[in-house]
Amino acid sequence: MFGLPVVQIVLFGFALTNEVKNIQILISDNADDVNSRQIINKIKASTYFNVQEPIADYNEIEKAFKKGDLKCALIFPAHFGDDLFHAGKTQIQIITDGSDPNIAKTVVNYLTAIITGYEQQISGTTTRPYQIIPETRMLYNEEGNGSLNFIPGVMALILMIVCTTLTSVAVVKEKELGTMEVLLVSPFKPVFVLIAKAVPYLILSMINVILILLLTVFLLDVEIKGSIVLLFSESVLFIITCLSLGLLISNVTNSQQTAMLLSMMGMMLPTLIFTGFLFPLENMPKVFQIISHIIPARWYFIIVKAVMLKGLGFQYVWKETLILTVMTVVLLGFALKNFKIRLQ
Repeated sequence: MFGLPVVQIVLFGFALTNEVKNIQILISDNADDVNSRQIINKIKASTYFNVQEPIADYNEIEKAFKKGDLKCALIFPAHFGDDLFHAGKTQIQIITDGSDPNIAKTVVNYLTAIITGYEQQISGTTTRPYQIIPETRMLYNEEGNGSLNFIPGVMALILMIVCTTLTSVAVVKEKELGTMEVLLVSPFKPVFVLIAKAVPYLILSMINVILILLLTVFLLDVEIKGSIVLLFSESVLFIITCLSLGLLISNVTNSQQTAMLLSMMGMMLPTLIFTGFLFPLENMPKVFQIISHIIPARWYFIIVKAVMLKGLGFQYVWKETLILTVMTVVLLGFALKNFKIRLQ
């Protein structure tokens, strides 16, 4: 009664903001003239951007986007300053990660405002107006489909809540109904009891994944760019992680009401906040960014974005896969350890 309001106030007051900050941007200055350097200095002076070391090779820029190290790249053409002062106008390219369209559009607006401000600054010193035309490109989302970022997030949320909630009452229900004695005197080992409790929900959740993917493709018209087999395999791994967490909750609680409260309220809020599909993790204080690392949905969200929206292979999501695997082993270990073979 008292703990939940305190937690919510702290999280919503300090962690949540729709403002986009600490944007990882790479600037490729092919002109290296006075005008390009002045614009770069304005970007560096902004509190919204973290300018990374420049990369000369365009292919390296694309690799950085695939790894998720970049949110934006700004590319100056070779004759940026000359074209600006001789022709009166020039172009500049802005490339953003379109797998998160809301952040991508915000980044473009920030950069456009800086460029427009520079236009006004240099035009104020002469009667001749100067024009810098931004050419924007949203990687992985050329159409600017705003629902792309929510699909992986909703998948993570649905599977996390449904799988954890269903299994959280699996064992504790037997305690309340008084049928735990039958399980305890049976010749089965505790690990087989837990597996038997989880398998039906595993099958139901796998059907849910198939249903979600079908709706995504045929109803929302979103293309799955990567391997469907890899995406489904990663989803099964995440489901097992959630089932393991549900079994742990079921073993450490003594009533279905407590188990439901922990699985629903205890998992829904962290999944919504610390996954990254509603609120950018980069904006949060460091302590909340560290906490987000223990939320399984965060890593599944990254995997789905990489495979479904970017079309990347296992070599780009192996780290997240390893983290989910370790989480699953640890949670299953704790669930088995807390499975009481004697009634009190």
